[in-house]
Amino acid sequence: MEITSSSNIVNITGNIKSISNFAEIKKLVDSVSAQHKSMTVNIIDSLSITSSVIGYFNKIILKDNIDIKMKIGNDQLMDLIKDLNLDSTFKASKV
Repeated sequence: MEITSSSNIVNITGNIKSISNFAEIKKLVDSVSAQHKSMTVNIIDSLSITSSVIGYFNKIILKDNIDIKMKIGNDQLMDLIKDLNLDSTFKASKV
């Protein structure tokens, strides 16, 4: 997995599958959210997402009031987000 950011846009490529991936995502998203109250998270090609990442995004949206729009490139991951009823919370859309 690789993660990059530009202004308030976070791009994640590759599969999100480990604790180290969660740590990378948390570190970068924390730094972006310190400067911006809204951001777009592009999950370009991951097939899945770990529960720790889901919980973290829930926390920063619901507790920290960070506005996140998630753009998802993989159909399987988009279906998972919908099955978990997180598509409206994450403002998830297919790209």
